Amino acid sequence: MAYLSARATEDSIEKLALDPRCVRALGWIEKNSEWLTSEQIRVTEIPAPEFAEGPRGAYLAKVFESAGLKVRTDKTGNVIAERPGSDPKSILLITAHLDTVFPAGTDVRVKRNGGRLEAPGIADNGAGLAAVIGLARALEQSGIATKKTIVLAADVGEEGEGNLRGIRALVEEYGSRLSAVIAVDGASTEHVTTQGICSRRFEIAITGPGGHSWSDFGAPNPITALSRGIVRFSSIHLPDDPRSSFNFGMIEGGSAVNSIPARAAVKIDLRSEEDSELNRMESALREAMDAGVKEETAAMPDVRPDANPLELSFRSLGSRPSGKLADDSPLLETIRSVERHLGNRSRVERSSTDANIPLSLGIPAVALGGGGKGGGSHTTSEWYDPEGREEGLKRLFLITLTVAGVQS
Repeated sequence: MAYLSARATEDSIEKLALDPRCVRALGWIEKNSEWLTSEQIRVTEIPAPEFAEGPRGAYLAKVFESAGLKVRTDKTGNVIAERPGSDPKSILLITAHLDTVFPAGTDVRVKRNGGRLEAPGIADNGAGLAAVIGLARALEQSGIATKKTIVLAADVGEEGEGNLRGIRALVEEYGSRLSAVIAVDGASTEHVTTQGICSRRFEIAITGPGGHSWSDFGAPNPITALSRGIVRFSSIHLPDDPRSSFNFGMIEGGSAVNSIPARAAVKIDLRSEEDSELNRMESALREAMDAGVKEETAAMPDVRPDANPLELSFRSLGSRPSGKLADDSPLLETIRSVERHLGNRSRVERSSTDANIPLSLGIPAVALGGGGKGGGSHTTSEWYDPEGREEGLKRLFLITLTVAGVQS
């Protein structure tokens, strides 16, 4: 029966691809790759650090409006464009995140290096946003009416400490009406994310009395205590299965080279395929940091054994839930059928994306790339190559129409 269902889906896609309206849209995609590249450059050069995505969102709103869509911005900052279908109670949400990991002041001007475009955020998520822009225009060119309502969104808060607040708000708003969610993230068409990696992020701070580096030498140092805890935790054993990781991403403290700091803090990201392993890692982290404080205090000769001059605190910066799309999901089968039609073959991956939230709630969801190639994600050396963009956008277009259903 599964084979028959897959065959029926493939036959439907073959028929759809021959529809004159679809042919017109696919032809538009072929002819407008350079235009989409120019749009990607414009989007990338509008800074969008965490919690400051407004200017980039305003540009996306104008682009959606130019494609004939009714656009609004919700209180969270998400830019939302709806394309009504015959059934308003069934919604296909396609979203790409606006934000980048780069702080305000980062040079985001795009440079050309041969066939590559180079700039922070050019692929993550300039490529995803460009694909959604292209999808909006392709749908307009087709004139095809769908059964499901298609919601195109540019959402906030996917990176860093955003804690997926944008997709959380979208899922909360549309609720039970969501039939499927597709997060367009990055460029690659070589993989489809069907499982969300759970993560927890913390800021760990240690405070103390501080003092002068000479006259108060012997007082406990928060930076040293923090370093002891970091080194201790870094020796933790991580299993191959479930795959897990940790990263100390930011550290700060002190005010001058000749002052014992009164405070030091570090931000850490914990990830795992299983919640139980994440619980173990968090427990080990707390134990390691507590041990670091005790070691630093014990090493200072001028501190009484019963004194407690250093204070340790943990602050949660966010928690991402996990979830998994069923292997026999109609959404995944549709993607596979479209890829067979286009001659593309992708592998299934696990990652932390906007798809985490709907997957955790049992809503069919995936994250996939918009086309082209990219690399150096989350570094200032990030790059994007538009070769293959058309195939990626065709894939997204055909998946969208197949999932949304074409009105007869």
